[in-house]
Amino acid sequence: MLTTNRLKPLFLILITTALTTPGQSVGEQSYRSEYVAEQGRQIKSLSEQDIDALANGKGWGLAKAAELNGLPGPLHLLQMRDEISLTTEQVTAVETLYQDMKNKAIPLGRQLITLERQLNQAFADNSLSSETLRSSLQQIANTRMELRYVHLNAHLATPGILTADQIAQYNTLRGYGETDRCASVPKGHDPAMWKRHNGCD
Repeated sequence: MLTTNRLKPLFLILITTALTTPGQSVGEQSYRSEYVAEQGRQIKSLSEQDIDALANGKGWGLAKAAELNGLPGPLHLLQMRDEISLTTEQVTAVETLYQDMKNKAIPLGRQLITLERQLNQAFADNSLSSETLRSSLQQIANTRMELRYVHLNAHLATPGILTADQIAQYNTLRGYGETDRCASVPKGHDPAMWKRHNGCD
């Protein structure tokens, strides 16, 4: 009969074997990088979606501080102009704001792409020093700050164009503050099917 002390090592071996896949050594899975799939990127720090967003003046999540605190973004305002009843004058003002934002965001976004590409290449070439790395990162930080300012500043201007009711409607349509999906069926959806898909029945 095996004693308790002799059973312990056997138990540990069995557990280790069960957690290890064939051809894999102990602990190999825990060392595997979550970035493996990103090795083929042109710029390791940016996905293709990131590059597209930056090159075309898209938000890239830079305006979340405003958007999620109730300050509408110009692009979404234009997309929902009918739902929130923008006047002709309001549409013109928002279009001007949006175009100004894009005109500033696009060159900054493309500059950020260039700077990230240069940093990526410098690492690939092993041509960086501590000093040049700091300088490169400072340029990237400054460009990103300016780009974020452009997007946030556009959101900052929209409340002066809109009424309080329009801002409230915007935030409702965007789903912010939504507590009961079953009580608010989005426009264009069949109420019965919406409630069924969202487990309301």
